[in-house]
Amino acid sequence: MPLVQKSLARLALACGMLPIAAVSADHDSSRWEKYIARFEAADKKQMPQPGGVLFIGSSSIRMWKTIEQDFPGLPVINRGFGGSQIADSNHFAGRIVHPYKPRQIVLYAGDNDVAAGKSPETVLADFQQFVKTVHAKLPKARVSFIAIKPSLSRWKLSGKMAMANSLVRNTCSKDKRLDYIDIWQPMLGDNGKPRPDLFLGDGLHLNAKGYALWTSIVKPHLAKHE
Repeated sequence: MPLVQKSLARLALACGMLPIAAVSADHDSSRWEKYIARFEAADKKQMPQPGGVLFIGSSSIRMWKTIEQDFPGLPVINRGFGGSQIADSNHFAGRIVHPYKPRQIVLYAGDNDVAAGKSPETVLADFQQFVKTVHAKLPKARVSFIAIKPSLSRWKLSGKMAMANSLVRNTCSKDKRLDYIDIWQPMLGDNGKPRPDLFLGDGLHLNAKGYALWTSIVKPHLAKHE
């Protein structure tokens, strides 16, 4: 990251604000409309009970097929839509977050954001907007951010992803309703690079072993807030 960007990031952290350019004001979420409509159709058939744990975000959430079995005894709701960015969850919060009245929201997003060219500062700004949007209607809800994962296919972006994680972690440390879940370090091997045994053949999405690792890390963050 260029020195100027690093200086801006440090200034933003120190002042508790971000450059205006960091906000994703022009993001278009319309491509996800049909997926959100499917969630709404399912809700009409059986609306999840309030007070559950809502998992939301991109394909790493959508493809977590064993999520209910992995967290037995917890009222888990999966509303991941693959390829999405944080701004998309912001856009559709009124339809797939607020109606469930969850006591805790677990967000995994930011991965696609960085891959699409968004800066770490923008990822932070979008996360802060997600928190603001959630707490406007659900002020007591806990928001847990699963760190952007290191992956084989996107390792060239690891510096920006690590910076985004650092910015979000810092924000979470300032509000007891926020929670940063670190899966970055556990997914690295002894060589400091992503462990191939955790991924499908595309080097991006998790296999069963990868999800088992995530479950072991995420579970304590849910149990202690029951």
